[in-house]
Amino acid sequence: MTRHTARASDLDPDLVLRAYAMGVFPMSEHRDDPSVFWVEPRQRAILPLDGFHLSRSLRKTLAADRFRITADTAFEAVIALCAESAEDRPDTWINPAIERVFTALHRRGFAHSVECWDGDRLVGGLYGLALGRAFFGESMVSRARDASKVAIAALVARLRVGGFTLLDCQFMTDHLASLGAVEIPRDDYLSLLSDSLGEGAAGLAAAAGGVASVSADFGALDRLGASGALPPTTSPPVSGKVIAQLLTHTS
Repeated sequence: MTRHTARASDLDPDLVLRAYAMGVFPMSEHRDDPSVFWVEPRQRAILPLDGFHLSRSLRKTLAADRFRITADTAFEAVIALCAESAEDRPDTWINPAIERVFTALHRRGFAHSVECWDGDRLVGGLYGLALGRAFFGESMVSRARDASKVAIAALVARLRVGGFTLLDCQFMTDHLASLGAVEIPRDDYLSLLSDSLGEGAAGLAAAAGGVASVSADFGALDRLGASGALPPTTSPPVSGKVIAQLLTHTS
């Protein structure tokens, strides 16, 4: 893994976009560390969107609508929850500088969140960055059983409908592997990234040079539900039952 330390004050939205376009992302050693470092893993975890593993138990959880699933309704709450310490994760790599820059990117339409609710309580979710037709998953959190799995399932359905081609998971974990994630060498990842940014290497160079854009549509699933193309649901944008149907039909 290649890493370079930088001052947190150097972190700004345009720099972060350029870094992701080159296959690099920021992290911090711990929540209170004032510095960040740039990471480029030699082995990259990705979750092929056509290879998502929808287990029987996860399908049942989704179909039962145990959680209310939303997107981009509580971005700041999701990233704050991801940054919180918990019994199974006493420290995190998300420091205030990373929190600030991703909140700014969310306001510019590049960063997005998926939320899982139990009533009015946020019990899980994830957030990440969209660029070209790639989505870079940053962090996920669960405060209720299966909440993070439901959030990933909802994300995969959303990315498929929206025309995304790459879901970057950064580092492999057993949790991600159980959902279908695989590890690929850095050069293979950069090739996929280049294709997802459009026009191969030219698209990568444009994004890295500051011409950042999102060509896929993170909100397509919401409009599909609103148009009546999906079964009616009381859980905007779509219910877990509909997400299970979408994943089952395309798995």
